[in-house]
Amino acid sequence: MDLRIFTEPQQGATYDTLLTVAKATEDLGFDAFFRSDHYVKMGDVSGLPGPTDAWITLAGLARETKRIRLGTLMTAGTFRLPGVLAIQVAQVDQMSGGRVELGLGAGWYEDEHKAYGIPFPKEKMGRLEEQLEIVTGLWATAPGKTFDFRGSYYELTDSPALPKPAQAKIPVLIGGTGAKRTPRLAARFADEFNMPFGTVEDSARQFARVRDAAAEIGRDADEITFSSALVVCVGKDDRELARRAAAIGREVDELRTNGLAGSPAEVVDKIGRYAETGVQRVYLQVLDLHDLDHLELISAQVQSRLP
Repeated sequence: MDLRIFTEPQQGATYDTLLTVAKATEDLGFDAFFRSDHYVKMGDVSGLPGPTDAWITLAGLARETKRIRLGTLMTAGTFRLPGVLAIQVAQVDQMSGGRVELGLGAGWYEDEHKAYGIPFPKEKMGRLEEQLEIVTGLWATAPGKTFDFRGSYYELTDSPALPKPAQAKIPVLIGGTGAKRTPRLAARFADEFNMPFGTVEDSARQFARVRDAAAEIGRDADEITFSSALVVCVGKDDRELARRAAAIGREVDELRTNGLAGSPAEVVDKIGRYAETGVQRVYLQVLDLHDLDHLELISAQVQSRLP
């Protein structure tokens, strides 16, 4: 079971804070550092000092870390043209020595589009499908060849399809709860399918849909890594647990129901229940980025007890 640290910098974080968390992620033996791709805060927080860009952040971290994987849950398809995104991600992959993964989603948070003048189209899933075709197609084009694409939303002509990533294939993550189009896209394009903030039961149902969609196109679903993203709040005793829950504006009982919360033993047990659904990797949504003791506790008493 891989444990990855997943951050939400739009809630309030500088690049230096993210760098500190990424270095702790590496030092404490976690598999990867991921971040969201948002420009406006959510909920009752100030969001200060303001947003940081996901791929600029990852470019910096690519040069400051050595082992951990780096990626997004999820890059918003509405934020970047697919050709530009393919260049950005390939460059950051080169900068990291081949440690980048691309989570790509349709984009959903309309308020941030309004706040920064970003178009928010009604038809997003069709655009996402074309974006996935373009990004993966550009990377897969042999050196010296060109890439062309004509779709309903994008057109590329005689693209040199450069630069190339350091990896032979950058892993592509697709996630979500949609019952039809999301599993079909995952079956076609995903190296990993992520279920965000779902119950054990809902996760099992969605994974089954992805497996069925893969079978329909003749793909072996075992080629796809299945993962979950869940908020994490661990305390070595009830007092510490309550303090950490309060620090992120949540209630302990609610976190126990909707996330990975409780003592280290409780969290290990719940991760085990997700593993029974086929989960091979868990993204731990860490909301208090200044509490490095929290990461140390998870590393020492949760990660160390997992198979």
